[in-house]
Amino acid sequence: MSAPTASRPQLRIGSLTLGSPVVLAPMAGITNVAFRTLCREIETAKMGSTAGLYVCEMVTARALAERNEATLHMTTFGPTESPRSLQLYTVDPRYTYEAARFIVEENRADHIDMNFGCPVPKVTRKGGGAALPYKRNLFGQIVAAAVRATEGTSVPVTVKFRIGINDEHHTHLDAGRIAEGEGAAAVALHARTAAQRYSGTANWGEIARLKDHVRSIPVLGNGDIFAAEDAARMMESTGCDGVVVGRGCLGRFWLFAELSAHLNGKPVPTPPTLGEVADIMFRHAELLVQHHGEFKGAREMRKHIAWYLRGFPAGSELRSALALVTSLTELKSLLSQLDPTAPFPAAAEGPRGRQGSPAKVALPEGWLDDPDDCAIPDGAEMMHSGG
Repeated sequence: MSAPTASRPQLRIGSLTLGSPVVLAPMAGITNVAFRTLCREIETAKMGSTAGLYVCEMVTARALAERNEATLHMTTFGPTESPRSLQLYTVDPRYTYEAARFIVEENRADHIDMNFGCPVPKVTRKGGGAALPYKRNLFGQIVAAAVRATEGTSVPVTVKFRIGINDEHHTHLDAGRIAEGEGAAAVALHARTAAQRYSGTANWGEIARLKDHVRSIPVLGNGDIFAAEDAARMMESTGCDGVVVGRGCLGRFWLFAELSAHLNGKPVPTPPTLGEVADIMFRHAELLVQHHGEFKGAREMRKHIAWYLRGFPAGSELRSALALVTSLTELKSLLSQLDPTAPFPAAAEGPRGRQGSPAKVALPEGWLDDPDDCAIPDGAEMMHSGG
């Protein structure tokens, strides 16, 4: 780990002031209340406080506006979680407004982020996610609806998007300009196109271009931040005001403490041993069980096992057993078989999480014909939330 950088200014997003310019990217099925609580607990234990912003997994505007029970459960926040940050998926200004009004009137969150970056085919083929900013008038109406719904409150609205649909259809500069003009408090760019999905290398140069284009609100960068040094390099090379971290923290909940320390010029905490990782794994499972109950909580834990154990010495049989865990008691017994003295391995560093391959983006028929068309595709506004 390199020496810490000089201290950086706080990040201000509307009414929010963050001691660390680091935001947890919302990830479907991942960044629930258990995940965020663990991130905050570890950052507090290592740094003395929680400095960044931890965003809840994405929920759909219509489901929230119509009080869908499963969606409301997904928006659970911890009793000491502050600020509470919620991301909306939406394609319709009407449901955007209704969902945002519900959030502020019922005091459901302190910050609303809007998702225009999802590249998943079931989303883009309905005109949502990374497909939507191509329809610049509709995009502007949606951002304006959220801002109007929060007017007079302390709840800022931010917008996250990608470079564009593919290399022939870049939308990020228009999206940044429109979001800024409609009153968004910050914008974030995942520096890949939808066609790239999570493959290849993020084009940080486009973050710098967006920063030059958007002057009155913070610009955050996202893509290929897997270590504290990566965040510092992104900010130094692009001039962006903060970073958004997604896949890099999978199985590495202590990354936010490392990022906070490095970006604030403080000594970076020592990475955990395998014994310490095992304790973190069990705490994660406990939090999942609290949120979902033991049956679902234990099964939700399974997806995290390989991320936690990456690079560590653990036999294939033990890894397989952990990936099929059914209870906290079983998990505790299996974790006791790990070598607690094993140091954090170099093999655990670097890219993690899904990468996949580039692919043609699924779009509604005729989607690219007219960027000024405001028509909402039939069935675009999903009634369910999550991945």
